[in-house]
Amino acid sequence: MNMYDLQQMTWPEIKEALNQAKLAVIPIGAHEQHGPHMVESCDAVLAKRMADKLATRLHPLTIVAPTITMGVSPHHMNFPGTISLQPETMVSLLRDITVSLKHHGIINFLWLNAHGGNQSTLSIACQKLSVELDVTIYYAKTTASASEVYKDYISSSPFGHSCEREVSEAYYLAPELLREDCLQGGQLNENPRWRHLRPGNPLQGFYHYEEMTKNGCIGDATRGSYELGEKIVETALERLEEEIRFLLYTQHSVNNL
Repeated sequence: MNMYDLQQMTWPEIKEALNQAKLAVIPIGAHEQHGPHMVESCDAVLAKRMADKLATRLHPLTIVAPTITMGVSPHHMNFPGTISLQPETMVSLLRDITVSLKHHGIINFLWLNAHGGNQSTLSIACQKLSVELDVTIYYAKTTASASEVYKDYISSSPFGHSCEREVSEAYYLAPELLREDCLQGGQLNENPRWRHLRPGNPLQGFYHYEEMTKNGCIGDATRGSYELGEKIVETALERLEEEIRFLLYTQHSVNNL
């Protein structure tokens, strides 16, 4: 095996793997609209593919747990097909998965998240469950650590949903997610309210996605490419691998003082 994937292993294989594995990666996605050119499982699939690549880089130190395939997506609910979890449901799922894996000896966790709408819930869950369950939890947006690649190659403002970034990631990781004959840019609404609530502004608040975009997209999907996806994904994986190795080594060193 070049990685440990719990869904593809027998219990004797898992028992042996747990002699070496120090961290469980839990991919977290969503089931929500991604405009006319990406299927609604997009975030869950991209989270899993990223987790697999990261686990291959870190083998045999990590195991990949089953993907949480739905997320906190109330802002997308008025587009057909979206399924949204309550934040409390997400926290409960994470608690139960963590308790189960801790029972098998894992005490370090990475929540690898591909849906921005999950981030605030993951922040609260990390604080709550780290203390409650006496485990070490890290969480990361799948490719956020490649932000300088975004700056160098993405000119759309705003971007971030079914855009050239996400489409490029799909070209590289999971091209079956795309409807290439339907690629289009976001059709942004003139309504100024949403612009005043975007990240980085003085006020934050909830708004439905159709307030911002008619077709469910922001950014320009037609500018996406395999090459850009490779740059984004591999840069992010390199950063994540480096940080995880450092933190696991530091933890091991502290525990042996």
